[in-house]
Amino acid sequence: MNAPTESFSHEAVDAESLQAFAESARALLNAESPLARIRQLRETLPRFERTVWQRMAQAGWTAILAPADNGGLGLDLRHACAVAEALGRHPAPEPFVACGVQTVALLGRLPASPMRDTVLSSIVNGETIAGLAWQARAGQIDPDGSPAVRAERTADGFALRGAARWVVPGTGADGWVVAASCDEGEALFWVPSDTPGLSVHDDHRVDGSSSATVVFESVRVAASHRLTVGAGVQSALAQANDIARIAVAAELLGVARHAFSATRDYLVTRVQFGKPIGANQALQHRLVDAYLQIELAADTLAEVLVSVGDGQDAQTLAIGASRAKARCAHAALHVTREAVQMHGAIGFTDEYDLGLYVKRALGLASWLGGAQALRARHHRLTSAQPSGSGDPAFAHTPSSAAGLPAPAAITPDDWNSMSESDFRSMVRGFFEQHYPQSLRHLPRRLRLAECREWYMTLSRQGWLAPAWPRSHGGMELPADKLLAFIEEMESYGVGRVPDQGIINLGPVLIHYGTPEQQHEYMPKILSGEHIWSQGYSEPNAGSDLASLRTEAVADGDDFIVNGQKIWTTLGHDATHIFALVRTDKTAKKQSGISFLLIDLTTPGVTVRPIRNIAGESEFCEVFFNDVRVPQRNLVGKLNEGWTIAKSLLGFERLFVGSPMTCENAIGVLRTVARERALLDDAAFTARFSELELDVADLKSSYRRFADIVKHGGELPPSVSILKIWATETYTAITRLIVQVCEEDGGTMGSFKLGDSTVNVIAPLMTATITTIYGGSNEIQRNILAKAVLELPGG
Repeated sequence: MNAPTESFSHEAVDAESLQAFAESARALLNAESPLARIRQLRETLPRFERTVWQRMAQAGWTAILAPADNGGLGLDLRHACAVAEALGRHPAPEPFVACGVQTVALLGRLPASPMRDTVLSSIVNGETIAGLAWQARAGQIDPDGSPAVRAERTADGFALRGAARWVVPGTGADGWVVAASCDEGEALFWVPSDTPGLSVHDDHRVDGSSSATVVFESVRVAASHRLTVGAGVQSALAQANDIARIAVAAELLGVARHAFSATRDYLVTRVQFGKPIGANQALQHRLVDAYLQIELAADTLAEVLVSVGDGQDAQTLAIGASRAKARCAHAALHVTREAVQMHGAIGFTDEYDLGLYVKRALGLASWLGGAQALRARHHRLTSAQPSGSGDPAFAHTPSSAAGLPAPAAITPDDWNSMSESDFRSMVRGFFEQHYPQSLRHLPRRLRLAECREWYMTLSRQGWLAPAWPRSHGGMELPADKLLAFIEEMESYGVGRVPDQGIINLGPVLIHYGTPEQQHEYMPKILSGEHIWSQGYSEPNAGSDLASLRTEAVADGDDFIVNGQKIWTTLGHDATHIFALVRTDKTAKKQSGISFLLIDLTTPGVTVRPIRNIAGESEFCEVFFNDVRVPQRNLVGKLNEGWTIAKSLLGFERLFVGSPMTCENAIGVLRTVARERALLDDAAFTARFSELELDVADLKSSYRRFADIVKHGGELPPSVSILKIWATETYTAITRLIVQVCEEDGGTMGSFKLGDSTVNVIAPLMTATITTIYGGSNEIQRNILAKAVLELPGG
């Protein structure tokens, strides 16, 4: 089986070190912590074992984030997440994240002092187990200037009064770093657990982990136990919490991965009615959706780990931590819930290990903020950012091409040697100068009549075919520049011209065509003389292309073609069609198919537009009645058309999965929300922030697959997850647009909404078809079930 994505980073930096930490963690957990320990320790106090903790410290876990001056390794958060992810796969009750990540990260951010150095060093060497006592109330995400504990000056130090909630760990800890207010501001104190006046009231956590309310009744500590005081306390504490959230996200991802793997194995081996239950399509699709959630979570966490770097930028850290934990918590809860369902009754028994993962997901998801609260936090943080500070790869900003030669003067050698940022700037400048403003961000495909001049502008510039070799009139952009070019088109809102000849037929002819075919057809695509359409789908053979029935029978130097194609995009604007036709009825379904080029002006061809529910005629039916086509129009070998067709599908799914359509829809939703004052409505904002992150996480997955293309790799079958997530997210956004527009949700066409002009029906109508074309989402799930998850056939 092609396993869910394993890496935490798209970079190869420190790969060996990360791998070593992950393997070491798995080996230690397998040797020292059988899952039966959790069942045994959940009924005891403390709920962890000091001997196991010391072995974890000896393995270097507690030293990962600690400075070298305190005996630490001074590594980054990726290494801590490698251990946390292993703990998710193989849970253990010891408080690695609370002590080895959260507390160590906080102490490492405080000014050096004898007490701080002593506590930090003793945690690193495994002698001390400590946590943070900071939270005052349920739902508190950030320190807010009102700590739950008050520190009053005494003759020889301080007296602490108050109670901190959800302190991890509880009983068994050697002490806590306590946030408290005092006359000089907020402060942090080291309070040993045996200090008189301190009491610990353990919570009964669902996963058996250690958490408590710690009560301070005139708890006296020496002045030397005050670690720091002043304005930096809140920031240091908030950053430590966010670092812990990212580590928890990694642990949740590990939980999800194990539950997924166990469920996949169960579906393959559990037999009912004489066959594995994994052959059931409904279960296959549910498992695919679980896999999709894991892939989104893995891609999001990977990107967050790269973006936060050393964790010193508080804003970036807070945004990333909110994203990562929200997505990974959602994924773990979804996957474990589905795992119980797919295991049946045995999944609900305590003796079966799956229940430990269900409860661990619940426990981790609720600590340091649940998914909904963190989505809302992410929305607040990103909404407060200055305009234009978003993602440069997807959000259009005006070009700054100062110092660059004019596009018309730039040669292919120039643009291939340009930096990506300069190339993007040049492309944006060209679009700003030449692309019609009236055609920007249209929620539909452009008709030839309205975009022919733009088509010819690109042709004259030599930019019509960015992927084609120069020898055929293309730009011959390398993969990274090609993606940049496409992303800039989407960002500026450049509509798609009738481009089947450019993006599909051209590459086919380059790879499979004869020199005569290349000479005959490719220049006429660039000149606009030939406009091509695609003839794949047929009635009763939409996504199931192998069932097509349009046939071509050899007759002398020609083929005689009879049949029908349907859903032919902009076929009424086309002059030609490339079609899959059956040339051998006796062969298997996927054999006996050939790839044929047909002139639509040939006698016997009829093109009939289909009016869709949006009132547009984007699609056509094409009928062939004894149409005579020269055999020289056969591309590739006879009966090998299926191979050619498949070569186009992976890249189609990558571009259908582009985040830009969802970005545009979110922009419409944001406009509507602003004009109707919905951003102050808690229920709307909760849903809006969820969709915002759905789009952000789609970007992360898109970039992973785009990186494969940039480095010259072949897209794997798992690219289908992009098509599913992009189109279903787009559908969800467009439905909400219509819903919140209320009466205007039934208005056809554009209308004024405050200071803005919006069209709320068009995006929904477009979304209705996106889940169908390019292979319906159900077909994509079938592909993933068979080609990626290797589930049994029916």
